[in-house]
Amino acid sequence: MKKIMFAVLVISLLAPLQASGLNVQEFTLENGLKILILEDHKAPTATFQVWYRVGSRDEKIGKTGLSHLLEHMMFRGTKKYGPKTFSQTIQRAGGTDNAFTSHEFTGYFELLASDRIGLPVPMEADRMQNLILTPEAVLAERDVVMEERRLRYEDDPQNIVNEELLATAFKNHPYRWPVIGWMSDLKTLTPDDLVDHYRTYYAPNNAVIIVVGDVKADAILGRIRDAFGSIPRGPVIRERAVAEDPQYGEKRITVKKEAELPYVVMAYKAPDIRQEDGYALEVLGSILSGGKSSRMYKSLVYDKQVALSAWASYDGMYRDPFLFLFGATAAHGKKAEDVEAAIDAEIDRIRKEPPTEREVLKAKNQVEASFIMEQDSIYMQARTIGYFEMIGGWRLIDAYLEGIRKVTPEQVRQAAEKYLVNEKRTTGILIPLKKEAQ
Repeated sequence: MKKIMFAVLVISLLAPLQASGLNVQEFTLENGLKILILEDHKAPTATFQVWYRVGSRDEKIGKTGLSHLLEHMMFRGTKKYGPKTFSQTIQRAGGTDNAFTSHEFTGYFELLASDRIGLPVPMEADRMQNLILTPEAVLAERDVVMEERRLRYEDDPQNIVNEELLATAFKNHPYRWPVIGWMSDLKTLTPDDLVDHYRTYYAPNNAVIIVVGDVKADAILGRIRDAFGSIPRGPVIRERAVAEDPQYGEKRITVKKEAELPYVVMAYKAPDIRQEDGYALEVLGSILSGGKSSRMYKSLVYDKQVALSAWASYDGMYRDPFLFLFGATAAHGKKAEDVEAAIDAEIDRIRKEPPTEREVLKAKNQVEASFIMEQDSIYMQARTIGYFEMIGGWRLIDAYLEGIRKVTPEQVRQAAEKYLVNEKRTTGILIPLKKEAQ
């Protein structure tokens, strides 16, 4: 009875939602800076975000990690606002600030009471063009990033497997290297490399400002125009057209590392969310891994008890085709082969038989309900707008919701049959070593 009531509640929530109801107001300054403003007066807060159209995919072989390193440098200050001044100013005003780098973009954000949202505007404009990039500062921050890489990746066996998987799955696309960069590249990045990266990509014509919250569009637009309007355009950036070559057989990699348990991860090439099949794959991801009642958890963890955790993931928020992933950590006493066979069985099952109508409805409800819940946060509203803007335009939000709602069980099966092909997958396996063996 509770499950039925939950489904009814979710459906009633979804019915009135329309992305066009976001009422995003779009402006473009003469220097090419795009501004997206969404007034939301539910609470006296607002977020100010600057997104740059540059990520690790825009780097070159031998220079990986530049985008992430530059994100770090943005907090080391300008001549006007010294080291740590930016964050301290926001914190003293009762706000928070941070940043993020991905394959596709780099973003900076502040979250403040709405009557103080004008505070970060001149500071963001200043660090768009006046960043301190002295050799001493760059090399010091490069050491910080190298230590971050050691802690987050090289000391984490599963993350090493995930890195090796990407590097093997992609032959010639920049998705094959990690956002943080390879350690060998980080060691050789120079201050001049970073200055060139900054001067090329951190310019108004390569940026989008997103403001969401309890603001008046005219008022905040005036502040943005005053702060950013005089910044000159940067060089014209031509988008790199990179196409991945076909894969002619399964690729397999193993990592031997000190660890407690075996770990298996599988990757299949998959289209981005702008393609029609992307919606079916999104629903498939939820069917396979949407909580403890999903297929992967129920089969591998609960029924067969071969894994402590099991998941599947489709992320279509990329400009080019990326991956549909499966992963699981083996249970105590189980081998990687046991886990791999159990994952294969679930994949084979979804390729041959469509999911039930109830499974699809539940998955669609989960996807859409998650989207709706995020709209309660002004920060997540801005992030959603930003994600879609970076991969093709914020208006794609409409197409996304409509596409999810139209997915049928047979479309899910067809997508699984089309993309979850063993001959075109890449498999990574972690083989645990005892400390003395390593």
